[in-house]
Amino acid sequence: MGFRFELEEKCRHTWARVGVLHTPHGAVPTPVFCPVGTQATVKTLTPRDLEEVGASLLVANTYHLHLRPGADIVAELGGLHSFMRWGGPILTDSGGFQVFSMGHLRDIDDDGVTFRSHIDGSEHRLTPEKSIAVQGQLGADIIVALDVCPPYPSDHDHNVEALERTHRWARRCLRAQTRADQMMLGVVQGGTFADLRAESAQYLVSLDFPGYAIGGLSVGEPKTLMHDMLDVTIPLLPEEKPRHLLGVGSPEDLFEGVARGIDIFDCALPTRVARNGTFFTRDGRLNIRNARHRDDPAPVMEECSCYCCRNFSRAYLRHLVIGKEILGLHLATLHNLHFMLSLMSEIRDAVKEGRFPDLKAEFLGGYRVADYGAGNRDRRAWMSRLGVSEVAPDD
Repeated sequence: MGFRFELEEKCRHTWARVGVLHTPHGAVPTPVFCPVGTQATVKTLTPRDLEEVGASLLVANTYHLHLRPGADIVAELGGLHSFMRWGGPILTDSGGFQVFSMGHLRDIDDDGVTFRSHIDGSEHRLTPEKSIAVQGQLGADIIVALDVCPPYPSDHDHNVEALERTHRWARRCLRAQTRADQMMLGVVQGGTFADLRAESAQYLVSLDFPGYAIGGLSVGEPKTLMHDMLDVTIPLLPEEKPRHLLGVGSPEDLFEGVARGIDIFDCALPTRVARNGTFFTRDGRLNIRNARHRDDPAPVMEECSCYCCRNFSRAYLRHLVIGKEILGLHLATLHNLHFMLSLMSEIRDAVKEGRFPDLKAEFLGGYRVADYGAGNRDRRAWMSRLGVSEVAPDD
């Protein structure tokens, strides 16, 4: 019933490593990509679909499940594993990112944060103790300590204040934990300041968490800056404990994160872009809505073995997406998760066989990275029109 993290192989030229995280609901090969099931479901997919594409660890969202249907109901029905009929390991976040991203609906103090539901405006209180209690009711295998996630950009003083709160709350989360069958991750913060990242990593290590998450990245900063923060942080974390990069997981992120010693990734990107008719390929993203696919008999990827690529043409997939047919969203999601999980399996094999640097160079040399700067600008403009600083992610 206990947790155990064992390293199997390390890359000689990078920080990349392969291991196995043992949990009460099964073993997780690492490095691993986790599909996001915000509301106890990965949108458009069944648990059977997830098993077939090779998912070994899912992420659910404490904020959303606390608001609806409520942790009490999930607990009464046997916890998340029973509730969503997923037999494998589950990780729940603390709910903090969602709450702190909603600047127009929350008020933070040293004890916790008061916020209003984005669903009905009702008022709620989230403290470190409450977050751990809710995650205890949900019954995930891996839980996350409540932290303060500052926005980007923000100045050094603001990040110092957030860091001090994160550290105080980390101690309270450890004291509040009552379930021995849950592994808690402490969250390293510090924004984009190397001194604060180092301070946070060293302090949290002194608290002896079973594992560590790295938060507050991929929130609008350049990717090179995110990599710099990982370069500062990772060497300060214990080699014998798992490391989770929170909310990060585009295809190129997998390679850059693994090269820096990350073991666990989670990201809603593959499922979110699928619902816009976007498919991942080894060349980059493919927008199936483009007119050139109207009569294209080819699959999304010739070499892909997923159900979508084995059976359907780009022309048919475009027809489904343009016609707003649910099957189109299902097939796109299925393909994108198969792509991510297969890519991670390929990365694990490459690390074991001593050829990870070659695979990384080969993949990134042929992969067209999306224009994240344009995406961030569009997102900020949309939020400005709404008159809010952020919205609660709902993927």
